[in-house]
Amino acid sequence: MTTPDPTAPWLVVGLGNPGPDYAANRHNVGFMVADLLAERIGGRFKAHKARAQVVEGRLGPPGPANRRVVLTKPMSYMNLSGGPVTALRDFYKVGTANIVAVHDELDIDYGTLRLKLGGGDNGHNGLKSMTRSLGPDYHRVRFGIGRPPGRMQVADFVLKDFSSAERKELGYLVDRAADAVEALIIEGLDRAQTTYNS
Repeated sequence: MTTPDPTAPWLVVGLGNPGPDYAANRHNVGFMVADLLAERIGGRFKAHKARAQVVEGRLGPPGPANRRVVLTKPMSYMNLSGGPVTALRDFYKVGTANIVAVHDELDIDYGTLRLKLGGGDNGHNGLKSMTRSLGPDYHRVRFGIGRPPGRMQVADFVLKDFSSAERKELGYLVDRAADAVEALIIEGLDRAQTTYNS
């Protein structure tokens, strides 16, 4: 089913690698957005048996637009994200159309956002693992990190921290990505794309 189920919660998956060594990497921007959303709903991440950290809460204004959400950060490494996400999907009884992956995207300029439903993995190991487990029909909030400079390998680039120039804007951009996740869940994909697919 590619239409979200209004009675089920939304599962928002911030993609990243666990542990302090990776915390500020470009590849961990999904974790950064999940952390900010957790702050907004006033929750703290707790360990879940699905090898993930989760926070449950509600997003949006009081009333019919209010949505139940489960924010998660898989605690497997990026290339094994599909296992924890599938376990959480089953645990919370969520359809694939109620899942949102928040992830870094090489083919988009730094800080640009793109929201979409379904599609390929574009070489992203977290998406590759999720698609292997779930099929492709989940939502994505893609956070542009741009391409590596010169001859730097992609793997080295994504596992490096944001540059000092990038960090000046990072707080604002993570905030905007969190807004985009909220808009997608509360207003629907079409309206959120109109606002955020710059």
